[in-house]
Amino acid sequence: MTHDPNDLIMLFNDLFREPYRTVLVKGGAEPEYLPADNADGFAQIIFAHDYYASALHEISHWCIAGEQRRTLRDYGYWYCPDGRSRQQQQEFEAVEVRPQALEWLFSVAAGSRFHISVDNLSGDGGVDEVVFRNRVRNQAEAYLVHGMPRRAQRFFNALGTFYGAPEDFRVAWNRETGRAETQWFETDTEVS
Repeated sequence: MTHDPNDLIMLFNDLFREPYRTVLVKGGAEPEYLPADNADGFAQIIFAHDYYASALHEISHWCIAGEQRRTLRDYGYWYCPDGRSRQQQQEFEAVEVRPQALEWLFSVAAGSRFHISVDNLSGDGGVDEVVFRNRVRNQAEAYLVHGMPRRAQRFFNALGTFYGAPEDFRVAWNRETGRAETQWFETDTEVS
C-alpha cells in the first residue's frame, strides 16, 4: 500500500480547513505549527520534508492542543533539538506520550508502520526507553478504551475509511503491538 503525504494533506484539509481554519502543509527540515496571523488566515501544521510519519506526528500534536494552545507558535511548548540533557529528555518524553500514542493509532488505521521515537540520537538517548515505550502503548490502549480527543477521533475515522482499515481494528492493533514489541526486544538485546 502506498502512503503518500499528499493523501494526508487532502484528508486533513477536507476535515479541518474550514471549521478550524487550519491546514496541513509540507515543510523543510523542521516541523512547526504556526497560528493564523489574522482573523481570515489559516493556521499551518508544517511537517518535515515529505515524510508521511512526520505529518501523522504533527497532526497528533494538533489533535491534542487545546483552543488556547492553538493560538501560540508550536502550541507554546518548549522544544530543545536533538542532543538533549537527561533532564531535558525527561521533559521531552513527558509531553510526547500522548501524541505518539495517537500517531501509533493513526498509523494502524492507515496501514503504515509506526516507530516510537525518543528523538535524541546526538544526546544520551532516552531516559528509559522501555518505560517510555510502555507509556506510549498504555496511552494508546487508554484511547481505545476511553476514546480519543474529538478531532483525533474524526481524523482516525477518516484514515480508516480512506485506507480501508480492517473491520476489527482491535485485531490489527494487537498484531501491530506484537510486531513492535518483538522489534523492541530484538533491539534491546542487541545493545545490551
